[in-house]
Amino acid sequence: MGMGIDGLVSGLDTTSIINALIAAEAGPQTLMKTKVTTDTALQTAMQALNTKFAALTTQAAGIAATGGLDFYQASSSSSAVTVSVSSSARNTALDLTVDKLAASHSVVSAPLTEAPGTTMSFVRPDGTSTEVTAAGTSLDDMAYAINKSDAGISAVKVAAGTDANGAAVYRLQLTSTDTGAAHQFTAVFGSKAEYDAGTAPALLAAPGAATLRTGQDAQVTLWAGTAAATSITSASNSFAELAPGVNVTVNQVTTDPATVTVTRDAAKVTSTAKDLVSNVNIVIGSIFTQAAVTTTGTGAAAAVTGGLFTADSTTGAAKNALFNAVTAPIDGNSPATIGINSTKNGDFSFDADAFAAAYAKDPAGVEKTLQTIADRVATAAKSVSDPIDGTLSQRINGQQTVIDDLNSQIVDWDSRLATRRASLQAVYTNLEVQLGKMQSQQSWLTSQISSFDAGSSQKK
Repeated sequence: MGMGIDGLVSGLDTTSIINALIAAEAGPQTLMKTKVTTDTALQTAMQALNTKFAALTTQAAGIAATGGLDFYQASSSSSAVTVSVSSSARNTALDLTVDKLAASHSVVSAPLTEAPGTTMSFVRPDGTSTEVTAAGTSLDDMAYAINKSDAGISAVKVAAGTDANGAAVYRLQLTSTDTGAAHQFTAVFGSKAEYDAGTAPALLAAPGAATLRTGQDAQVTLWAGTAAATSITSASNSFAELAPGVNVTVNQVTTDPATVTVTRDAAKVTSTAKDLVSNVNIVIGSIFTQAAVTTTGTGAAAAVTGGLFTADSTTGAAKNALFNAVTAPIDGNSPATIGINSTKNGDFSFDADAFAAAYAKDPAGVEKTLQTIADRVATAAKSVSDPIDGTLSQRINGQQTVIDDLNSQIVDWDSRLATRRASLQAVYTNLEVQLGKMQSQQSWLTSQISSFDAGSSQKK
């Protein structure tokens, strides 16, 4: 709003007059602002709906894809064996015995007051080696250097009493950080070159040193006691892909075979069907709610108000396409045969018990029906939400163009109204100036007439 120029001469409230004139001329702009507000609300609602359609497209397409319902569950007859499955698993049953558990290699030195040098070397069964050099000969220095190295060995100093002279002695316990036979090691005091030359003292050569545990692989035997008996080893207690998609972990040696069973997960398939129906209902419900007409007041005072999607052909067509995708028969059979029923509200109910019963009777048939419905839902949802070709996406883009154009026109109107306000202010300012001049002239004429009258009186 411009600076007030209320007239001191005319006494007019020029600010109010100009504001009223500008408000009258801003009528078209006001209508455009109202239109932008309404269109923006519709745009926001359509974008939210489009997001729901896009999510439904992804979910339904995943179900309809090859293997989209390949859900399996696994069980073991023994607590010594646990099993998990991935998407590549199939129905199977395996008998296995646990022959050995994986173990880390661990040794302990003879009682020592200090290390016989600042260097130790560790040699693996495959010939690879690591040299470790400590800052000093104390066992603390040596343990610290080993733990900081890349030898893959954990070192700890353990109290071992006193020697014949009463001095405190300690043992150095060394344990590989990984299990498996490949992580066994030979420890010597000295360099690798001295080890190769046979001049480096071996840690286990000293009296009182011992191997606490020999590193070994875990081993299971499939079909033990038959001509097909097969032993399989693993550096850890886990066996990946023992069968396609079947991963086994062992925790105890067994004598009796454990049976690992993999079967279809009917509960997961039922849950997937339920989730699909639920998300279809969310989309349909969103359209229905925002298309509903509300009535306020009664009688002559009653007012009817439409929703954002009332009479909107794009969202209405999208809802109908989605509804038809679910309800259309499959090979002459209604989706109700697998527990998917349409309701009087225009959405769907899901009977989990009916679905489970149908699945137990004919798993392949039920999966085919569900995947057909999912494929049709994915197609319908994509036709709405596809970023390029989707009907709702195109509508949103068109709506945004309209909003942008209106905002541009509103800005233009701001400039036009500002120019008009300046023009009116100039007119009323000039009016005040002219009125001021006329008032000054009137005052002068009045004074002249008064002077003339006074002179006439004196002559008499």
